[in-house]
Amino acid sequence: MGQQTRGIYPEKDGTWQVDKWYRHTRLRQRGFPGFEEAERWLIKQLAELRRVVVHGERKVRRFDETAAHYLLTNQSKTSLVTETYLLQSVMPMIGTLELHQVHDGTLAAYVAQRLGDGRSHKTINLCLGVVRRILNLASTTWRDDNGNTWLQQAPRITMLPLVGHQREPQPISWADQRTLLPLLPDHLSRMSLFVLNSGVRDDVVCSLQWDWEIKVPELGISVFEVPMQHVKGKKRSRVVVCNSVAQSVIESVRGQHEEFVFVYRRERTKNVDEPPQMPYRAIETMNNTAWQRARREAGLGDLHVHDLRHTVGMRLREAGVPEGTIADLLWHSTTTMTRHYSVAQIVELHAALEKVKEDSGRWNKSLQTLRREQEGQKAEATPPKVPQQEKRPRS
Repeated sequence: MGQQTRGIYPEKDGTWQVDKWYRHTRLRQRGFPGFEEAERWLIKQLAELRRVVVHGERKVRRFDETAAHYLLTNQSKTSLVTETYLLQSVMPMIGTLELHQVHDGTLAAYVAQRLGDGRSHKTINLCLGVVRRILNLASTTWRDDNGNTWLQQAPRITMLPLVGHQREPQPISWADQRTLLPLLPDHLSRMSLFVLNSGVRDDVVCSLQWDWEIKVPELGISVFEVPMQHVKGKKRSRVVVCNSVAQSVIESVRGQHEEFVFVYRRERTKNVDEPPQMPYRAIETMNNTAWQRARREAGLGDLHVHDLRHTVGMRLREAGVPEGTIADLLWHSTTTMTRHYSVAQIVELHAALEKVKEDSGRWNKSLQTLRREQEGQKAEATPPKVPQQEKRPRS
């Protein structure tokens, strides 16, 4: 072997490997079927390294390694788990492509596949948004030792249209609530009742901790100051205010777990006098098989846990609560939002939630609810088809 082939070695299993250092960079790859394949790979890597190190050119990077860098440098993001899941779905299509090869054309197969799987435009756009974010950072923020950005120019990633393709909110009526909650397991029923009386997001309910609790003696209730890292958008910490119903839910689970407010364990169905076989543990998500089974048995279609928040918003408007107060309760961004919660504001928020703790008898339904009820009435009014008897031929 000559000088140019140093660093290529045979393996015991008959394959070849490359293991060579060049300009403080280790080039290593295993599993080549022959010497020639290993040599071609090494020559290509050395040529690229010389362009980068000697001539200062931009290093060619693949999308999968760039995405891995994005995840590693954003460990504190609230949406990191979701973004990891979204990237896993697109990686088979574009993971091995170089950054400049990722664009609408190479993403078209992914979009077509997800549409064929029945994914909504909004869900697909969430993934495309993460891809676009990574490419934008590679073209503006991340730089190599020579000062070059990782990508010369990010392509424009086209999003799917949402108008006409976005799921409508589906707030539930009081009758729906009375039907749904008994069908849920006890822990999910408590969490759902808490959402319906606080307006908080379901992911915050799952992560709610006792250390966040602050007692408000003037009202006889608690508030929970949720740290910034658990708030969507991560702009600042927010507060969960309990009305009397939400407070009763809190008291019903106090003492079950040292850290988390809402927990679950499988209870004994036999030998109930003996201690439970498993300790309480945190709940990862409310949207599980038990939720989906209960909504199906309640006849509520594809009811989302997030629709409970829409229900709170609808009931607050029905009760005449000002839009600014509703925005505070639902953590919507407003230009008049105060930076810190005062006792007076907590009193205002608590009073607003007290207005939606029970059925007021007022008539208020969303368009989605009216449509669902009308379809149900049509189904009940349609008489079942009676199979016609076959006419026997005359003998």
